[in-house]
Formats: sequence, structure tokens, C-alpha cells
Amino acid sequence: MVNLTGLAQSLDVGGVRIRNRVFLAPMSGITDEAFRQRAHGHGAGLVVSEMVASGELAKGRAGCGLRIRHSGLPVHMVQLAGREAMHMAEGARIAAGEGADIIDINMGCPAKKVTGGYAGSALMLDLDHALSLIEAVVGVVKVPVTVKMRLGWDEGALNAPILARRAEQAGVRMVTVHGRTRCQFYQGKADWRAIARVKEAVSIPVVANGDVCSPSEAAAVLEQSGADALMVGRAHYGAPWVAGGIAAAATGTFSPGIPETPQALTDYVVAHYEDMLALYGIESGLRQARKHLGWYLDRHAEGVAGESRKAILTASEPARVIALLRDVFSRDPQTLNLRSAA
Repeated sequence: MVNLTGLAQSLDVGGVRIRNRVFLAPMSGITDEAFRQRAHGHGAGLVVSEMVASGELAKGRAGCGLRIRHSGLPVHMVQLAGREAMHMAEGARIAAGEGADIIDINMGCPAKKVTGGYAGSALMLDLDHALSLIEAVVGVVKVPVTVKMRLGWDEGALNAPILARRAEQAGVRMVTVHGRTRCQFYQGKADWRAIARVKEAVSIPVVANGDVCSPSEAAAVLEQSGADALMVGRAHYGAPWVAGGIAAAATGTFSPGIPETPQALTDYVVAHYEDMLALYGIESGLRQARKHLGWYLDRHAEGVAGESRKAILTASEPARVIALLRDVFSRDPQTLNLRSAA
């Protein structure tokens, strides 16, 4: 099994220094400023904004500014999605103007609402068009440009190595590969060995993504893919510390700030909730926070009665939600799944 020590090393991405090699994946509707700050605080080497539609950003649509604004972290990385070169270039220019240190191009999202507009992983169906977007972005910003992709559209078109090689030739400074095709969505097991073919095709850093949830899985991914770094996504549901925990394991230490008692977990969840209310405002914050609260309950309080869960996820008064959270997460430790906090 591969030693994890290398994950603790810094990584240079086009002149931008990343403190370690375990990253938080961009996740739409999840990796907002409040979540990224937590993941960074726990030790994630790099955190990425949730996907921003370049067309909406270019047109000044409401909400886009919040997604791209600088959160005060050492490296600000913004991910853009789109189909039109003009919009991608303008979106990149706006993001860089807001302080983005790295611009990532989304060519991996499998969601129908994205691929239906011929963006995300649908771009892997037309590599010439995909390259036109890359060239448009690289040509308009001075900051490093990266690309996140899948293995291909389906098993009959595993063209990630070709796209990665052409992207490098166009000036891309790092590629991330999710070890599934678009048509797999998130079904089955990520094919980490297939990522090795991308690594062989380029000289820039390659980041492996897909089914990385623990230090043991991180070691297996590195061994099978030969990747330079790892990106962790859905394992963070209800646990913003996972990437940081893997990075800490590479040095034989512990990720800072992980709640280890019922009281600490209570305070952690409540603080995250309050930060989301402050970020979005009460009305929107209540809606945005519910998925996170649901994941905290699923992960750390599986035995909570359905009535309590429903009350937490439907209450419209923040004070009521907080009171219910404190009741649930402050109960006898035996009712809490605190082991999953580590």
C-alpha cells in the first residue's frame, strides 16, 4: 500500500502554492463560503467554490456574486461552467477581478440540467468545442486555469487522456479526473486505475476524485492512479473535516477542530447553521441549511425520532431550530454516532 506522506507536501499549480494535496471538491449548493472556511480550517489543502454558471455570472444574475466573492482564505479557487466561449471568458475575467487565484473549468458535472445545456461532462462529447472554451479562459486571465472532468461520456468514449493532453497544450496547469463516466453518474465504484491513463498522458499535476472517504481509500487511490493529489467530495456530507483528516493522517496527526464530544458536536452544528443564516439571510439561509442539518443528523444521530427530525428540518424560526438541535445533539453520547466525526 502506498505511503500517504506525499499528501502532506505542498503542490505548485501555475505558481500558486497549495499547502497539501488533499482537496475539497466543488459541489453545487454545498461548498459555499461557510462550508469552505470549515474545510480549510480542518486542514484541507485546497477548497473550491461551488459551480458558477458563466452565462449567469456574465449577465450579472443575482447570487453569482456571493459564489465568487473572496472568502479571505489563502487560495481562492472559483469553478465556472458553461457552453459559450464568450461567457466563459467574461466569467473568468469577473472571477479573477474578484480575487480568484485559480479558475477551474467544469467539464465533469453529470447533472441533466447542466449536460442538457451542453455544458459540464457533455463537453467531453465534443473535444474541439471543449478546447475552444479552455483557450478562451486561458487567453483572458493571468491566473492558472485548471479543468475538472470525468473519464468520458460513457464506456465507449473514455477520452479523458486526450482531453487532458490537449488541455495541457492549451495552457491548463492541473486536471482533476472523477473516476466514472457521465452515464454512470455516481453509481458503481470509481475506476481509479483508469485515472492512471490520464496521468501517463500529461506532465501537469493530476488530481484523482471519486469514492475517497478515508486514509485507507486515499492510499488505494494513490497506488492505483499514480495521481499527484486527491479531491474529496460527497464524503463531506455532515463532516466538513474529512479532507483535513486525510491530510492529517499523512503526517500522523489529527485534523484540528473535529468535535469529539456531544457538546462540541452541538456547538459545531449550531455554529455552521448560524453562519449560513448570516451568509444568506434568514429566509434563504433556512432553506439552504436544511440539507446540511439533515446530513449531520444522518451521520451523527441516526436514532433520532422522525418527529424530531421533521421539526428541525421544517421549523421556520432559527431559535426553534437551534433549540431542537441542542436537544438532539446533547443527548446521551450512546445515542450519537460520534465515531464518524473522526
